Amino acid sequence: MTKRTYSELRKDALARYPSGRTRGGVEIDDIVQLKLQNTYASHLDIAREMASVMREDMAAYDADPTLSTQSLGCWSGFHAQQMIKSVKRLRGTTKRAYVYLSGWMVAGLRNRWGHLPDQSMHEKTAVADLIQEIYTSLRQADEVALNDLFKDLRAARKAGDVTAEAAAVEAIDNFESHVVPIIADIDAGFGNEHATYLLAKELIKAGACCLQIENQVSDAKQCGHQDGKVTVPREDFIEKLRACRLAFEELGIDDGVIVARTDSLGAGLTQKVPVSQGPGDLASEYIKWLKTEPISDLNPMQDGELALYRDGQFVRPARLPNGLFPFQEGTGRARVIEDCVASLSEGGADLLWIETDTPNVDEIASMVNEIRERVPNAKLTYNNSPSFNWTLNLRKQVRAQWLDEGRIETSDYPDDNALMSAKFDETDLGREADDRLRRFQYDLSTKAGVFHNLITLPTFHLTAKSVDELSNGYFGEDKMLAYVATVQREEIRRGISAVKHQHEVGSDLGDTFKEMVAGDRALKAGGQANTMNQFAAE
Repeated sequence: MTKRTYSELRKDALARYPSGRTRGGVEIDDIVQLKLQNTYASHLDIAREMASVMREDMAAYDADPTLSTQSLGCWSGFHAQQMIKSVKRLRGTTKRAYVYLSGWMVAGLRNRWGHLPDQSMHEKTAVADLIQEIYTSLRQADEVALNDLFKDLRAARKAGDVTAEAAAVEAIDNFESHVVPIIADIDAGFGNEHATYLLAKELIKAGACCLQIENQVSDAKQCGHQDGKVTVPREDFIEKLRACRLAFEELGIDDGVIVARTDSLGAGLTQKVPVSQGPGDLASEYIKWLKTEPISDLNPMQDGELALYRDGQFVRPARLPNGLFPFQEGTGRARVIEDCVASLSEGGADLLWIETDTPNVDEIASMVNEIRERVPNAKLTYNNSPSFNWTLNLRKQVRAQWLDEGRIETSDYPDDNALMSAKFDETDLGREADDRLRRFQYDLSTKAGVFHNLITLPTFHLTAKSVDELSNGYFGEDKMLAYVATVQREEIRRGISAVKHQHEVGSDLGDTFKEMVAGDRALKAGGQANTMNQFAAE
């Protein structure tokens, strides 16, 4: 989308209203401001432009794997808004920063039925509602920031300061929107392929340029870091990938991005045995991993049992009392490779997601390298999950490596949960583990083909920790000092705009609009008695 400049819009407005105001008395600069504040006509336009942003980022990553992208999972529009504001304050740009919308957090925090596990029990519409909310919040951040720039412009004009006026116009023209891509979790599609298509359309209409879908059974979906995961045959999953693609195409989002997630590394069950049309097809490649036992005179078939013909003989697939079929132990990695290749080459997916049980760069890199032998430039979105005990995992990895290298003895550091102890924080091993944490995402991106690093549930845990910290002090001995020292003072010193909470939610924006329509009659909230003035110097 080509953004029009302040001067271009002002010229158009003057052509329509040569006197500088409408017949009803509206100033043309007010019209220009509102046109610029309305950074997107619709959320479908957001999806279209953000898809192009992701495609450009993916191409840049292919050329230079240090140019990876990141996101944090947000469960409210305000979380997303504050995250992107922080990124802009830190980097001066929002480039390569996204928002992740976690199905886990929608289930846990954003549904009508209370706190639910990540099992697709929440309302489908809750996901689309959250996307809509996030983009409403990000667009309001644009409105508030642009309103401040127009206040600078008006002040410069009133003072007759031509230099300041030019600087204000330049700041307006170079303003970068807070709107960034959202990677939206559609779980396992919430039903069959048609249900997936219908829901995908709702997420896209809300603004999603990227859909992440997993290869679990929709009606038995589990969190990727829990037991009991059941995968679907690959042709079933490919049909859902196609459903997502059709939703993008129908709505004119030609560059829409699909992330195909496989849970096969930790999933040991399937719900059905697909029908094979011949050796080497998707079904036979899926079936070959089933756990089976030979049929013999000593172990004959019984009424109601199933048999498979394999390698010239009939075998009986193992079957649990609930009717599910287990896979052979130790086959998860091989199934992941096949899942990923099929999703890319036959399902038309753009990115992969491999759910792992521990954070290990070498393990992920080895799988990606094998996938890339068959599909060059395969790229991953990776879940830097709070379900991992990061400190313990990385310390164990360092300990194991140093033992192999002969740098330490087994007695130097424990090999169990005792390694979590704070007494190891300032040891050589503790510091090395922290250094690896600092480099972890860089290593994933440069060594393991990870285009996008995300943390699924950070704002869930951050909210719990922050409220606990404040509550301990406030209801304990510190009382008001707890709030001032842990919240407000830090907001002021770090330049967090939300410290001026009235301004953050659009109070000044409302005053500006009142002035646009009422002039001197406007009853404004930002006058001398507004306590936000206490923060004006900050």
